[in-house]
Amino acid sequence: MDFPKGLLKVLLLQLLLQISTSLDTISFDHSIKDGDLLFSKNETFVLGFFSPGTSSNRYVGIWYKFSKDLVVWVANRDNPVNDTTGVLTISSEGNLVLARNNSLSLPLWSTSVSVSSSSNNTVAAQLLDSGNFVLVQENQNILWQSSDHPTNILLTSMKLGVDRKKGINRYITSWNSNNDPGTGNCSLRMEPNGSPQLILYKNEAKWWRSGQWNGIQWGGIPGMTKNNVFNISFVNNPDEISVRWKVLDPSIHSVIMVDGSGQIQQLVWQGPQHGWVAVWSAPMDACDSYAKCGPFGNCNPYTVSGFNCTCSPGYEPNSPEDWDIRDGSGGCKRQEGSISMCGNDEGFVRMDHVKVPDTSAIKLEMSLSLEACEEECLRNCSCLAYAVADVRNGGTGCMTWYGDLMDTKQFTEGGEALYVRADAIVSAQNTQKSGGESSANNKKLATILGVSISVTSFLIVAVLCWVRRRNKGRRGQPKLLQDIFSGSRSREDLPNEKDVDDQGKADLPVFDLSTIVEATGEFCSANMLGHGGFGIVYKGNLPDGQEIAVKRLSRNSGQGVEEFKNEVKLIAKLQHRNLVRLFGCCIDKEERMLIYEYMPNRSLDWIIFDKNGRSLLDWRKRFQIIIGIARGVLYLHQDSRLKIIHRDLKASNVLLDSSMNPKISDFGMARMFGDDQIEANTNRVVGTYGYMSPEYAMDGLYSTKSDVFSFGVLALEIICGKKNNFQFEDSSLNLVGQIWDLWIEGKALNMVDLSLGQSYPTDEAMRCIQIGLLCVQENAKDRPTMSEVVFMLGNETTVQSPKKAAFSFKSSAPDSSTSRGASSVNDVTVTVIEAR
Repeated sequence: MDFPKGLLKVLLLQLLLQISTSLDTISFDHSIKDGDLLFSKNETFVLGFFSPGTSSNRYVGIWYKFSKDLVVWVANRDNPVNDTTGVLTISSEGNLVLARNNSLSLPLWSTSVSVSSSSNNTVAAQLLDSGNFVLVQENQNILWQSSDHPTNILLTSMKLGVDRKKGINRYITSWNSNNDPGTGNCSLRMEPNGSPQLILYKNEAKWWRSGQWNGIQWGGIPGMTKNNVFNISFVNNPDEISVRWKVLDPSIHSVIMVDGSGQIQQLVWQGPQHGWVAVWSAPMDACDSYAKCGPFGNCNPYTVSGFNCTCSPGYEPNSPEDWDIRDGSGGCKRQEGSISMCGNDEGFVRMDHVKVPDTSAIKLEMSLSLEACEEECLRNCSCLAYAVADVRNGGTGCMTWYGDLMDTKQFTEGGEALYVRADAIVSAQNTQKSGGESSANNKKLATILGVSISVTSFLIVAVLCWVRRRNKGRRGQPKLLQDIFSGSRSREDLPNEKDVDDQGKADLPVFDLSTIVEATGEFCSANMLGHGGFGIVYKGNLPDGQEIAVKRLSRNSGQGVEEFKNEVKLIAKLQHRNLVRLFGCCIDKEERMLIYEYMPNRSLDWIIFDKNGRSLLDWRKRFQIIIGIARGVLYLHQDSRLKIIHRDLKASNVLLDSSMNPKISDFGMARMFGDDQIEANTNRVVGTYGYMSPEYAMDGLYSTKSDVFSFGVLALEIICGKKNNFQFEDSSLNLVGQIWDLWIEGKALNMVDLSLGQSYPTDEAMRCIQIGLLCVQENAKDRPTMSEVVFMLGNETTVQSPKKAAFSFKSSAPDSSTSRGASSVNDVTVTVIEAR
């Protein structure tokens, strides 16, 4: 068949255009015009022209093929093309050049590198599967690459830091706005001086600091550690100082981004329904603001009063008036009347669990041990503090500070030890010694203290302490508090259970009864939030305006002193966004109360099991609640300093904040495991029927898989908006049993809450049901770990088919003759059941 020449020419041009737009390479004779696209080999990344937001300006950028909204690199960020005549090509000199109307003599952007080859057609630009855009010669010598010039985003495996050999400083800078990718006012940079650290700048001022690399992680980000999904690599040698975040699973897409508000975020792609979700961000709290409490100030985000600042040992506020109005930015000064700290038998006060001060101006000596570091600092009267540089192998390397101690932050766990120089009196008054042992100088402190402090002052202090102890004794506080914090073992602790206090003493504020009575309006019924096995929970307001929830132990409660002690010891040591925060406790005669942060949306069961309440939870919010609970349980099992089995995870023990974010509560039944411990056995089965795993309910065996089972039930309840009404006699009445039956028939979606209508993604709902059923499998070994659950929820990977669900306990129900306590169905916690 003969084609007209004109038509044949058009067809050939279209074919050439299709071929050119499918390539991953720009060669010497191939240009990218506005409208053309360049794809990486596996088609993950795309390069082309785009217009951000509502702007009509055109830029050359790189984005994920599945998510054009997130542009990961921009070439001409500060020089837009104001029409559609832009062309990206390789010039006769061998450089990548962006120009309008092929006006290469007036480029808007260029790579500007020296190309040694005289034959420029050996130069090509290629978009790699990593998202890196490289300019290479025929011998694969890289002349230029986009990863050396990032914009506002770091892709996985991209480096951030200083390359001394190339003379390059890689850092990321925010966009001006969503409509303008131009260089913004926030940038994340590597600070190479002293002990290297990451610093976020805003308007050229320090805004946030990561803390130094301590050999394992960034000292100021105790929660960001190596795991099975992400890995952090730090390099510090004569050639470079750099860090990179690597995603270990290629199916996971993650980026680090800096935005114009001064926020760093780690984003993970969670599919078209949810898009990019932040899994970590900084700054996270008020104490993440650089130098929040000024020189020699220490910022603690966990104070009950709401004022975060305290002074380092031996220091006092520069301006007490400013501190009275809760402005600590002026920092601290040496206390009035301090003894000279130069050869006058001074010592060091140890501050534990802190982000050590800014390390950009320190003296670093990696060859010194901790003991030698102390001696080095003590010899130099200008040395104000010291700390180890590398926490591995017991601590090596020496960091010493000679100027203001800036940006110290307190953690409840994690962080490092900082040794602050203090005069003889202050160091003598402090019970903690450098490195956990008394130094040669500290051995003399008792004598110095006797000389420095008059007998009168000593007697006054002694009398005041005696009066305080006597008053506390009258209120009945000391014994119970000492039991909680001194390391005594409770009657519930089994031989194979590790005592919580082996890990260190809790540091928890104790409230006066009068304060709580006033805060709750004398426990007014109008302030009652709810009640359970523990007692009644009241809403309250502290004098500084802080809203609290007061959990008051009932005198005839099924849960007693041991549960109270257990909860105080455990939760005081835990810190996670999906765990409820404990402010303190109150003990007065027979009164025992726990004071928590107030959750305005109460507990999950008030909403999800209420016809009108659950209609407020759309699918996205339910999904986020499920993920939040999963992350909280994962923290308890794996990521916290303590390995915790909750043992009573249920809807009423999940609280919701003002944004419906879930927070796990009620640790009265929780137990701690050793790192190498797999399971434990108990004669006292505690928890709630409907959420109990079969091996725990029947044999008293509990492990992390027991909590996984409870989580599975809870996830299914959230999806269905119904309780798992436990029935020994008929498993078909159990929610889990109903879902399992429908799963076998391929009709599991029939159980999704009708209040959602059709406004939910069926594939995601089915996936969540499948994960829930995996968690409630009859055999504990078949259930996934919580890390696997979090991974399955956050990624569109293949999920295995569940085996039989443990929806029926009929054949192995607890014999009533062996029960020695209240056995409930769903609402009430089982207090004591002796397992067979």
